[in-house]
Amino acid sequence: MIARRMEHIDASGIRKVFDKAAQLEDPINLSIGQPDFSVPEPVKEAAIDAIRNDFNRYTVTQGIPELHDAIRAHLKRVKSCEPEALLVTSGVSGGLLLAFLVLVDPGDEVAFPDPYFVMYKHLVRLAGGVPRYIDTYPDFRLRRDAINAALSPKTKLIVINSPANPTGAVYSSEELELVAEIAAERGLLVISDEIYDLFSYDGPCPSMAPLYDKTLLLGGFSKSHAMTGWRLGYAAGPAEVVSQMTKLQQFSFVCAPSFAQKAGVEALGVSTQAGVDEYGTKLDAVCDGLKDFFEFTRPGGAFYVFPKAPWGTGTEFCEAAIENNLLIIPGNVFSERDTHFRIAYAASMETIERGLEVLNRLARQGHA
Repeated sequence: MIARRMEHIDASGIRKVFDKAAQLEDPINLSIGQPDFSVPEPVKEAAIDAIRNDFNRYTVTQGIPELHDAIRAHLKRVKSCEPEALLVTSGVSGGLLLAFLVLVDPGDEVAFPDPYFVMYKHLVRLAGGVPRYIDTYPDFRLRRDAINAALSPKTKLIVINSPANPTGAVYSSEELELVAEIAAERGLLVISDEIYDLFSYDGPCPSMAPLYDKTLLLGGFSKSHAMTGWRLGYAAGPAEVVSQMTKLQQFSFVCAPSFAQKAGVEALGVSTQAGVDEYGTKLDAVCDGLKDFFEFTRPGGAFYVFPKAPWGTGTEFCEAAIENNLLIIPGNVFSERDTHFRIAYAASMETIERGLEVLNRLARQGHA
């Protein structure tokens, strides 16, 4: 009864943790990857006004013109990027699905850094493609030998995510130029997932888009403005690709939510830098709290830390954490290895401190 393509998609490891969380009383939740600050009030008001003014019907598939104008102005100002074409999507996840379906034929290979955002592997397989992994351990940096080792004559795409989920790595301009050079040599398109671009703590996050003209840039509002449930993103890049994604969106998502598009115009004029700065403080607290018992690379962005498990596998350590009321995600959800685990510090400082206490207690037990 069920299509064979679903055999290649396992239930998300993150969802499995959430299922276990439902059985816990007042869990210490350092598992969820969404901001804990609120959608800015002017953005809420713009959405409410759109609904009250009956802006509730379908929009044009590609997104409303005023949002296109606002996104283009934002890309030019922040990323020095003037893309050929633009599509408003139902979140970056919607953009990823559309992109893989229009670009990947059965048997095509898609390369991306390992560790990786959990959706990449499964969506590539859904499209009939074959995921290939660029090894970035132990420090989660991009290297020429590792990139080339993951590529073959069957490679169709390289996917880059910076700042990265789950590692928090922010790729330098030199690393992105290396990707651009290799992609140009092989005639490959690069998909650059930049949803966490605002969360960069050591200076602005370099963008792939101005470095390589065959870049499909994916961005959105879920992380920067805490609009995770509003499902609003965009894809910007080569007209040939974006036009096919737009065509497919007509027969799938139809359009991004109408009220959210109106709110998106407002959001691009509202700063959430204060919330981002607070995350920088939380990152310092997490790194300071882990330094005695854990091996980790200090992240440069996003709101994740990806430490090595101090004993056992990542899964075994996370199971012990859950038994102690702490929700964290095993690294094999995001990697072909099971050696690490992900902490999401998008939480209150109180929650972070409680979580660090449990982590250090478990680590000390392993050293005993």
